[in-house]
Amino acid sequence: MIRKEEVLQDVVIKFAGDSGDGMQLTGTQFTNNTALLGADLSTFPDFPAEIRAPQGTLPGVSGFQLRFSSNSIHTPGDECDVLVAMNAAALKVNLGVLKKGGKVIINTDGFDSKNLRLANYAEGDNPLENGSLDSYDVIKMDVTKMTREALKEFTLGMKEKDRAKNMFVLGFLYFMYGRDMKNTEAFLTEKFGRKEDILASNLKALHAGYNYGDTTETFTTTYKVEKARIEAGSYRSIMGNQALAYGLIAASQKSGLPMFLGTYPITPASDILHELSRHKNFGIRTFQAEDEIAAISSAIGASYGGSLGVTTTSGPGMALKAEAMGLAVMLEIPLLIIDVQRGGPSTGLPTKTEQSDLLQAYYGRNGECPMPVLSASTPADCFEAVYEAVRISVQHMTPVIFLSDGYIANGAEPWKFPQSADLPPIHVKFKTDLGHGEEKFQPYLRDEKLVRPWAVPGTPGLEHRIGGIEKQNITGNVSYDPENHQLMVKIREEKINKIADHIPEQKLDSGEEKGKVLVLGWGSTYGAIKSAVNELQEDGLSVSHAHLRYLRPFPRNLGQILSQFETILVPELNNGQLIKILRDVYLVDAKSYNKIMGLPMTKTELVEEIRKYC
Repeated sequence: MIRKEEVLQDVVIKFAGDSGDGMQLTGTQFTNNTALLGADLSTFPDFPAEIRAPQGTLPGVSGFQLRFSSNSIHTPGDECDVLVAMNAAALKVNLGVLKKGGKVIINTDGFDSKNLRLANYAEGDNPLENGSLDSYDVIKMDVTKMTREALKEFTLGMKEKDRAKNMFVLGFLYFMYGRDMKNTEAFLTEKFGRKEDILASNLKALHAGYNYGDTTETFTTTYKVEKARIEAGSYRSIMGNQALAYGLIAASQKSGLPMFLGTYPITPASDILHELSRHKNFGIRTFQAEDEIAAISSAIGASYGGSLGVTTTSGPGMALKAEAMGLAVMLEIPLLIIDVQRGGPSTGLPTKTEQSDLLQAYYGRNGECPMPVLSASTPADCFEAVYEAVRISVQHMTPVIFLSDGYIANGAEPWKFPQSADLPPIHVKFKTDLGHGEEKFQPYLRDEKLVRPWAVPGTPGLEHRIGGIEKQNITGNVSYDPENHQLMVKIREEKINKIADHIPEQKLDSGEEKGKVLVLGWGSTYGAIKSAVNELQEDGLSVSHAHLRYLRPFPRNLGQILSQFETILVPELNNGQLIKILRDVYLVDAKSYNKIMGLPMTKTELVEEIRKYC
């Protein structure tokens, strides 16, 4: 059979099925394969909160969206070109994001009467028969039957054979997009190398899916996306939590500080613990504590002892850490609190994304308790942003809150390998003895940045008092004096404010320095804002974009930038948190655009919103 190859610029695929169908694994393998080709990519994993959600139901649908392109891209796409639906529930949940005329690859076995009932279709109503898919290019395959047929020689049980369905689908898509399967073969060999039957069955299913695409006469076109035109260098696909872990390791090596992670597992931050625990060769120590309070307390102890103390969590866990965070502020020691945000309050939406914790990071402790707050904008940006958070923490002797979120943590994009020599230095200075003319150690005697000295316990002559009770200025003795308390509160605040003199000024991401609309964002809204603003700029509209990494203190020129625009629009995945702070600090009548659905923003909705002010 003669097939034609069609070259595409941009493709969005969504893998969707039951939470046990392996859609996350399938999507990840296709992503890694795509990265090897050099295409630009962006992903959006979307999965249930339950470890094993009710099979076949709408809440149990697990999805993985991947966009790859020969052009530069910044989001995983608003709509899909291809939808893989392993059952009726997966189709029902995701059909709305499939472009009209798009391809839908359907596992027909997942549309029997039981699956249709679980997906809340009416009795006798089947989307494969009722004409609802007439506007799409439907590719029907009985994946379950063909996988079982491919594995009939294996002695595995039917349940084990069915687990290979995702490999059949992956093999079919590898054929559809002209891909080599070696990277997935290597992955399977590494994962199942000691389980010969499992390894052989997955490899057989992978090749069976590829061969089905190659031999079926109904599939007449294959597709190809060329390598992206990006800056030369060595790249890999990286997820946000991975990049964050590598940034911490790099900061530990550059600063010369051994790193200690004290943490308690919580979605979606747990992968940072998993990744760091693999790198003991870099002197990384990881401790899984019995609860969130013990986790941060152990990190505080590590920092007090001269290490780089880190604790990771999500919103509910940061609430539990609040008292200990206040202790770290009172002690004025380095500490990094990493909050990978999710929907709340309480348990909320544990696997869904949200920018829900900014006000908690700003104000969520008793007393006057200021701390620097930084955020990452993309998965790859986690490396540089957390590296900078460490620099600020150790050079300004303060705990720092670092904000990521579920979308960033689990998403992936190409990451250019940094060179160690290109990373900025992180200078650390311990006090080792009494200074000239100093008769007794003064633990709260400050330098020009209002930073107190870092004295490691056990250093002769540098004994000093610790604890959460207010300290006397300079001596560090316990003090209940009213004037001293007000002085210390003001000093701690001024120390944080002075950090603005030691961070870069804010720059525009794109657009003119003065104009009609400035779209100001932070965190994971970056890709959607950038894409929307670029489109509007191409249409000739006066729109600019600035994105904040430093949320407390703000860059020293931010107020000047805001004053140059008629309208400031602040899109956020919350009910309006950054905008409250901006109005308080700069007295600007900024406008908000809020989305609180557990989903990332899309370019389309932002384009529509921005146009209202142009």
